[in-house]
Amino acid sequence: MHPGSRRARRRAATVSALAALAVAACGRNAALYEPTPEMLTARAPDSFLVDVETSEGTFTVKMRRHWSPAGVDRAWHLMEHDFYAGARIYRMVDGFVAQWGFSGEPLRDSIWREHPLPDEPTVASNLRGVVSFARAGPETRSYQLFVNLVDNVRLDDLMSGGVEGYPPIGEIESGVEVVDGFYGAYADHSPSQDSIRLLGNDYLRRAYPQLDSIIGTRVVLSWPSP
Repeated sequence: MHPGSRRARRRAATVSALAALAVAACGRNAALYEPTPEMLTARAPDSFLVDVETSEGTFTVKMRRHWSPAGVDRAWHLMEHDFYAGARIYRMVDGFVAQWGFSGEPLRDSIWREHPLPDEPTVASNLRGVVSFARAGPETRSYQLFVNLVDNVRLDDLMSGGVEGYPPIGEIESGVEVVDGFYGAYADHSPSQDSIRLLGNDYLRRAYPQLDSIIGTRVVLSWPSP
């Protein structure tokens, strides 16, 4: 694809993402801004498929609740209510992972940092195409996800902040090549998570304008058995 056409497509996708985010913010979706205890403890289907539309294309993830019940319950809620619309793929490390999670709106992110998930054992492996929550210590999983770009089995029992492993929640069923194509030239000087936390997409648009983004997520199928 010609570089100019890709840049144009990314600009158009970013505009769409920002528009979706603006609609969500204006509507003040209670599921994202005022989650109730019932919402926070709602059970996801045993398995479900979710389309993740990005500026690079769409990939489909199959979530498996028996791998990580708390993690998949959270992913169900966030993806069902389009939490990630406008989120940037802020970390893309070739031969390792592609990571996103910050919605781009500091207020929204701050709400969900107040509702971290309990730690769970790692029962599946971080193979290529597998999706897991990022974390930095006990009970720090909340909304940040990553896709394994290669077989990262060392993450299954890696100690991080006193917690062992990164429990997978699902796997890409189609479109893994989309993830491979995310913009990765910032790998040697990735965005500051503290700056994203404080300034959101205003900071990323100014300092990292080429980042790919999530346009929206849509649950397309669910079923009761894993």
